[in-house]
Amino acid sequence: MSDKTARRRTSPSPSPGPGQRLRRFLHQEKNDTWAVRLLPRIVFGVAALYTVITLASQSGSSFVAVVTVLLLGLALWFLRHRTQLLLALGVSILAIAFTGYFSAVGDAARTSQDANATVTGTAAFGYWALAGMALLGAWMVKDHPGRRGVTVVLADVILVIASVVGMFLPEAGVPLGFLGVLGVLAVRGSRAKAVAVRAGRVFGRLRTRKASDPTDS
Repeated sequence: MSDKTARRRTSPSPSPGPGQRLRRFLHQEKNDTWAVRLLPRIVFGVAALYTVITLASQSGSSFVAVVTVLLLGLALWFLRHRTQLLLALGVSILAIAFTGYFSAVGDAARTSQDANATVTGTAAFGYWALAGMALLGAWMVKDHPGRRGVTVVLADVILVIASVVGMFLPEAGVPLGFLGVLGVLAVRGSRAKAVAVRAGRVFGRLRTRKASDPTDS
């Protein structure tokens, strides 16, 4: 076999030009998967684009809603392989919604009871800050012993419970949530695990010493 023949066989096939691709698309042969799949994608893509433009052009609020949905979908697409971060972000959004609702309900109840009371929403901002603290605290630990998303879920559950307590005791809601989030981050962090391992070693040594002590026999 000559070198020219070997080079011809090993050389990559040239990529099809735009004219050849257009012919493949217009022919729509059943065996050509590229051409068959491209047509419905173009049709549905144009329909989706027209629908989005129509919805966004109705009003300013519709435009903001469409842009928000598109940004959220784009963020979900980029985070599709990072399940823990996606779980943490989703649970944090739910926690912010629930704590804000419970804070507003508590403020409204106190306003109806006391005519001089004002709805400030200070507690809601405190809960939102604590939700961000739980989210950042789970990812600030370099060597996290468990799943970070589960840590955020536990912290947000305690935060929602604290917001329910804050409906009846507004002075205790945010401090209780702060202590709960801090406790979850400490228990789920690497430092707490290291302390637990060291304590287990100490107790194990004490048990072995007591077992080997001749005075006990």
